[in-house]
Amino acid sequence: MSVDLSSVIIAVAGVAGTLGGALLTQRGSQRAKRLEIELVRDHEEVREARSLRRTCYAELNRDARQFTTALNRHLHAMRERGVEEPDSDTLEEAKNAHRDRYSEAQMIAPEEVLGSASVVNQALNKVYGQVKRLERGAPEPGETMETAAQAQHAVWEMLRTMRTAMRHDLGVTHDN
Repeated sequence: MSVDLSSVIIAVAGVAGTLGGALLTQRGSQRAKRLEIELVRDHEEVREARSLRRTCYAELNRDARQFTTALNRHLHAMRERGVEEPDSDTLEEAKNAHRDRYSEAQMIAPEEVLGSASVVNQALNKVYGQVKRLERGAPEPGETMETAAQAQHAVWEMLRTMRTAMRHDLGVTHDN
């Protein structure tokens, strides 16, 4: 009887081992598949975030440059013939487009990019304020057409700095 019992115990142990091995193999396979799916999902999220930043940066760069150009044109119109409604409308459209894009960047851009974008935003708003006060004939002390033009011209270097920060964040340029 002891031979029969030991045979049964050995048989049960063999079946349990076979079933347990299959179960462990299946669980390991499921875990590996789950990790692979998570890795693919993480990679896709990184790619989507970079694509979102790229689009935001391109639009912010474009709209900041257009706002700067609109300020320059507005200053020229003020000097040459006086401001007309289409001039003011164009300037307001450029200002509003930049404001919208900068607001979007505030939610997307990392601190390094947002810092330079903030400098550009503040400079553009400062020039805009000077231009509007000059247009109304109520400039603050020291504000002239010349100081407004100089401040507007200085924005171009700030735009280059912002663009460099954006390109660096996107991996387009590399530190040497």
